[in-house]
Amino acid sequence: MIVKVKTILLAALVAASFSPTMASAQSPKPAPKPGPSRPAQAPRPADIDKNGVLILVRSTLLGLDQANKTGNYTVLRDLGAPGFQTNTAAKLAEIFAYQRNQNLDLSGVAVLEPQLSMLPQIESTGMMHMAGFFPSVPTQIRFELLYAPVQGQWKLFGLSVSLGSSAPVAPSDAPAPSAAEQPRGGTGLRPSGSKP
Repeated sequence: MIVKVKTILLAALVAASFSPTMASAQSPKPAPKPGPSRPAQAPRPADIDKNGVLILVRSTLLGLDQANKTGNYTVLRDLGAPGFQTNTAAKLAEIFAYQRNQNLDLSGVAVLEPQLSMLPQIESTGMMHMAGFFPSVPTQIRFELLYAPVQGQWKLFGLSVSLGSSAPVAPSDAPAPSAAEQPRGGTGLRPSGSKP
């Protein structure tokens, strides 16, 4: 199920074996400004420490986990930014129904440390954006989060959570080196049972 929004669509819950589901929030449309249009600002690093990141990531994903386990999305909705609250609790329950029915357990995020693939940055909209994963085995929990500043606090505006394999990925189709290209010399190791 896809919910479209006017400006920003981020919140999605998708897993490799799950059918895509999305929750979304929309930001208020800014009033048109007279004069020449200004180019969009490039993202800049967010002024937030490691502990602040851990609190935001863990509390968001644990909130989603508890909502999925109870079927009650009221608290998750109410803790979000006003743009995220445009979703009713019933709408969020509908969006996350497949994930809830699959009994996805996100509770491991309470003890694992997230690895960030995108450090927290402030987008041109003024929202904080970050992404990463929890290095769990055999499945990694991947996330992308968007927070809006509300009364001096970062509030959830959008989220994307997916599951992926933590198994190593095979290298691309690079041709194997020929015997002539093989390096000469030994590794210093001999097969067991061989004599020097």
